Amino acid sequence: MDVLTAIRTRRSVREYSSRPIPDDVLGRMHQALRYAPSACNFQPWHFIFVTDADLRRQLAQASFGQTWMAAAPVIVVGCGDPEQAYKHMGGYGNSVDVDVAIALDHLTLAAVAEGLGTCWIGAFDEREVKRLLNIPPSLKVVAMTPLGFPASPELNHPIPDERRKPPAEIFSLNRYGER
Repeated sequence: MDVLTAIRTRRSVREYSSRPIPDDVLGRMHQALRYAPSACNFQPWHFIFVTDADLRRQLAQASFGQTWMAAAPVIVVGCGDPEQAYKHMGGYGNSVDVDVAIALDHLTLAAVAEGLGTCWIGAFDEREVKRLLNIPPSLKVVAMTPLGFPASPELNHPIPDERRKPPAEIFSLNRYGER
C-alpha cells in the first residue's frame, strides 16, 4: 500500500477482532515508531506495548471508561521526556508532544498498511496510566492507541472525499486567506 492510500484509509477503529498480531508485524510497528523524525533527532520518547489483558482493561477504565479499547490485543502508550526534547519549539516551548505525535502517526499509517486498526486516545487520566504502567514521574503520557485487526473488514477502505473539508477552506497560497 502506498503512503497516500494509507493516509486516506486510516480511520478511528473502535471494534477489534481477537486475532493476534503476528510478531513480524509487531516488529514493523516498532520500526515505524523508531524511525519517525523528531526535533533535532533527539527522539525524546518511550513506547509501551501493553499486551496483558487485565492491564488493557485497566487502561480502558483510566481512559474515562472507553472499555472497547481493551478488545484490541495491544494498546500502545506513547510517552515523552520533556527534558530530552528540543527546548525552543516555536520560540517558547519544547517539542515533546509534537515528536511523540509524529511517531504515533507513523504507527497509525504503518498499521493500516498491515491491515490493522488504531484509534487516537487523548482522553485519559495520566496519573492513573502512569501508576498502572510504572511510568516515571518525569515522563509525560502524550497519547495512546489500541492496535489490532478491525472487527469489520469494510473499515479498510479509503475515506470518501465528501467527509473532508474542501481544499479552499484549508489551504492558502503565500499568505493566510490568499488563493
